[in-house]
Amino acid sequence: MPVVPTYIAPARFDDAAGALDQVRAIYDGSINHLRGALQSFVGGDDLAARVRACYPFVRVHTDTVARADSRLSYGFVSGPGTYETTLTRPDLFGSYYLEQFRLLLKNHHVSLEVGTSAQPIPVHFSFAENDHIEGSLTPERRQLMRDRFDLPDLNAMDDGIANGTFEAAPGEPRPLSLFTAPRVDYSLQRLRHYSGTAPEHFQNFVLFTNYQFYIDEFVRLGHETMSSAARAQDYTAFVEPGNVLTRRAGLAGLPGDALGAPPPRLPQMPAYHLVRADGSGITMVNIGVGPANAKTITDHIAVLRPHAWVMLGHCAGLRNTQQLGDYVLAHGYVREDHVLDEELPLWVPIPALAEVQVALEAAVAEITQLKGYELKRIMRTGTVASTDNRNWELLPSQHAASTPERRFSQSRAIALDMESATIAANGFRFRVPYGTLLCVSDKPLHGEIKLPGMANHFYRERVDQHLRIGIRAIELLREAGVDQLHSRKLRSFAEVAFQ
Repeated sequence: MPVVPTYIAPARFDDAAGALDQVRAIYDGSINHLRGALQSFVGGDDLAARVRACYPFVRVHTDTVARADSRLSYGFVSGPGTYETTLTRPDLFGSYYLEQFRLLLKNHHVSLEVGTSAQPIPVHFSFAENDHIEGSLTPERRQLMRDRFDLPDLNAMDDGIANGTFEAAPGEPRPLSLFTAPRVDYSLQRLRHYSGTAPEHFQNFVLFTNYQFYIDEFVRLGHETMSSAARAQDYTAFVEPGNVLTRRAGLAGLPGDALGAPPPRLPQMPAYHLVRADGSGITMVNIGVGPANAKTITDHIAVLRPHAWVMLGHCAGLRNTQQLGDYVLAHGYVREDHVLDEELPLWVPIPALAEVQVALEAAVAEITQLKGYELKRIMRTGTVASTDNRNWELLPSQHAASTPERRFSQSRAIALDMESATIAANGFRFRVPYGTLLCVSDKPLHGEIKLPGMANHFYRERVDQHLRIGIRAIELLREAGVDQLHSRKLRSFAEVAFQ
C-alpha cells in the first residue's frame, strides 16, 4: 500500500473562503508529504513503500436547471447533475478559485464539496521553484524514483474538455473546468522552460509579438515606468527572463526579489512582465516566427486563464493600396497554419470579438491622433491569413489547381503572417478573448520586399508607436472591466462553469 498523508475527508461549504481554505489545507498537506519523502530519497533512503499524495477536488451537485442569469458567460453549470474538477497551486490561483466558488454559490444556491481526489500528484510537480532534484541523482536512483513516486501521466492531462471531445463515463462527474490539475501543473512547468520566468509573474493581459524590436522597446518602457512613481500608474514591478525583478521607485523590496539572475542565453520564447499587484498588468512574449511556437506558448498560458491576449507583429500587406507602416486590424482569419487542425477543425469560424476590436481601433486613433476618414488611410480592417510556409511566394504557380495567392484573394485577405490565426484560434479554443493588430512591413505581391536598410528605418519609426497602441488597448480593456470582456461567443453548448 502507498504511504499517503493524513486523509482530509470531503466537507461541504456555503462560503467561498471556507472552501478555498480547505483546498489549501489538502494541497499543502499533499505537497509537504511528497517533498519530505523526496528529500529522504535524495538523501539516500530507498523508501520502504511507494509514496503518494493526491490533489484536492471541488464538486457541485444541482437537481435543477441552471438558475444563472442568461447574460453570463461563465460561473454556472449547464444543467442538473454532478460536476467536479481537481485543483492545484492555491497559492497561485487563490483569487481565481475564490471568484469561481463565489459565482457557483451565487448562481446555484447549493453547497460546494471539497475533498481529496483519487488523482495522484506527480512528484515532479511538487518541486519548489528552485529545486533541481533529478540532476543530483544517479541514473540508477532516477530509475528507482519511478518505483517510489507517481510520475506525470499524459492520460490525465489531455485537452479533451477544451476541445469538446470529452465524454464522461457513466456515473462519472462532468467537468467544472477546462483543465485538470495535472494539465495545469504540466503547463506551469513548460512556461518556466519556454519563457524563462516563473508563472507567478504572468499577468492577466498578454501581448504577443514576432519581433525582438518590440521586446527591446517594451523593456525600455518597463524600466522607464519603474524609474518614477508618477509614471507607474499602479505598476509595481518589471520582470525579465531569469526572474530579474525591478521594483518601482520608492517601493521596498520583498523577500526573493534578489534571487533572479539573467540567464546565460535567452529562452526560446522570452517573457517580460509589467506587474500590477492584482495581476492585471501586461505580459509580453516574443514567440519568434511560426505557428508552432504560437500554439505551444498559448497552450500553456491558457491555464493561467488570462482576460485577453493580443498579437502585435509585422505582416505582409496583400493589397496594392497599403503602404509600409499601415496597420491591419483582423476581423477574420484564414488558417493555413495547420498546427491546430486536429484540435479545432477548419470549418470552425473564428469570430472577431467586439470589445477587443473597439479597444484596438480606439487605441490606434488615440495614439496616432487620427480619426474618421484619415484613420482609414493608415488602418484597414479585414481578413488576415496565416501560413506555415514562410516561402509561399516561391511555390510553382503555373498550371496549379490552387495557389496561395489565389486562395488569399478569394478569401479577401488583406495581410499575411505566420502566427495571428494560430493565436486567435487557440484563444477561441481555450475561451480566452483575443485580437490582432499588425503592421505592414513588406508587400511581396507588389515587389516591395524587406531590404536591410529600409527595414531598419521602418522598425525604428513604427515599433514604438505600434507598441504604445497595444499597451493603450490593454488599458482600455482593463478600464472597461473584465466582466464586459469575456464573451458568450466563446462558450459551447454544455460549457464548464469556471472562466
